[in-house]
Amino acid sequence: MTSVLPKGYLGKAITYALNQWPKLLTYLDDGDISIDNNVTERDIRPFTTGRKNWMFSTSVNGAHASANLYSLVMTCRANDISPYYYFRHLFTELPKRLPTDDLTDLMPWNVDLSNID
Repeated sequence: MTSVLPKGYLGKAITYALNQWPKLLTYLDDGDISIDNNVTERDIRPFTTGRKNWMFSTSVNGAHASANLYSLVMTCRANDISPYYYFRHLFTELPKRLPTDDLTDLMPWNVDLSNID
């Protein structure tokens, strides 16, 4: 019988595979699960690269405004909407609304920009 040293590269690889076995079985049971997290990593990359710039927000309100804006841009991207056209739509529609109006129809997943020229 051939054995593998547990501290060697092959032994570490086997131990890792055995420790991840339940996750592998979950992946095999559901074909819709992605085999990697590349999409998630790509989506969070702007947060990690922008982190140093956000340290220099001059006020708490400015930081909140920046976070809200960034959140809307990322939500547009997640819904396959151009942020430019979305904000153009917002700046056209928001002045027509009262502060007490319901704005859920203006959320990126509810806006239809197909007729935008």
